[in-house]
Amino acid sequence: MTTSTYEKAKELINQANSEDPNKVVDSENKEWPKELLYSHHMSDMLERFAPESDEEMKLAIQAQHIQRWKSPRSDYPMNRKGYHQWRTALYTFHANTVAALMEQAGYAEDSLERVKQAVGKKALKKNPDTQLLENIAALVFIEHYMLEFAGKHPEYDEAKWIDIIRKTWRKMSPAAQEFALSGSIELPTALVPLIQKALSTD
Repeated sequence: MTTSTYEKAKELINQANSEDPNKVVDSENKEWPKELLYSHHMSDMLERFAPESDEEMKLAIQAQHIQRWKSPRSDYPMNRKGYHQWRTALYTFHANTVAALMEQAGYAEDSLERVKQAVGKKALKKNPDTQLLENIAALVFIEHYMLEFAGKHPEYDEAKWIDIIRKTWRKMSPAAQEFALSGSIELPTALVPLIQKALSTD
């Protein structure tokens, strides 16, 4: 694909995420549409972890949460089954949304299908594209969102947090785990002792 095709798709994804009515403030006190900032964190982490990635994976990583606000958690039962139904529907929604934008930009069917497989979380641990996306999502969560998540759940005890950290860790490849512990990402200082405890006893 030509660079212009890639740039067009990238622009379309940014435009789609710019429509997010939910606003957040970054570390430099700049306001962003929530999913646009998330997509920037994802793209930045990909450049740090796997800068050799091709266009399709750059777009897949950028579109991991594309227009997530259009499929709210509240549309599903507020129980464990409802949560899993929501997550499954989200994967399909994100995959179809980015594929439609890539098609609009001029990508062929094989590229669309490849990105849909990754964004749709198909064959984790078997599909290297899906694993790469999962690695980046986990690294971004640890660096940018884990501390915020902790603040939203003061009811979680230490055992619950150790379980969350271990589940996040197990989704990552050995290379991503090594990257996380090498100083290549900024671990949330307040949670470092808990992270160390979770990993030392895993």
